[in-house]
Amino acid sequence: MKRVRCPKCDNFITFDETKYKSGQRLVFQCPQCGKEFGIRIGVSKLRKTQKEENNSPIDENVESQYGSLHVIENVFHFRQVIPLQMGENVIGRYMKGNPINCPIETVDPSVDMTHCTITVSKDKNGKLQYVLRDGPSYTGTFVDNVILGDRERRVIEGGTLFTIGATSIILQTPDGD
Repeated sequence: MKRVRCPKCDNFITFDETKYKSGQRLVFQCPQCGKEFGIRIGVSKLRKTQKEENNSPIDENVESQYGSLHVIENVFHFRQVIPLQMGENVIGRYMKGNPINCPIETVDPSVDMTHCTITVSKDKNGKLQYVLRDGPSYTGTFVDNVILGDRERRVIEGGTLFTIGATSIILQTPDGD
């Protein structure tokens, strides 16, 4: 199976390439946005989807040196592992041209384009510290079923479960806390 990406909304469309000859031209209509576009069968230049890149079990050592976010699979998206970096990690819904650095590939309408931020820094003892704050977003960010206020910041630890829209995320730290 091959896949093509809609040039308008970035949605993937899969098709069986064995039914066509090399050099043949195909026309697709995106089921998400309705855009019609054509391709020529040949060598693909697309990168792997995040699902294909993260096709390993969630408990494997895919942590970055600053930890990672484990997005729990639900009806809107598949399980994803997103590495964190030092500084601000802006979390939101993946969309072409969105300048966030922790994109979640989802169709969940309750996840904003820039929903929340996790700031990774070191405390005075040199230990990694994770501070979560809301974007501000339309649906809010919840930690332990309590919504964060507009300007509220919350220090979170490894294993903390937080929710953005209908999407649940677990923070995994490199030291395994």
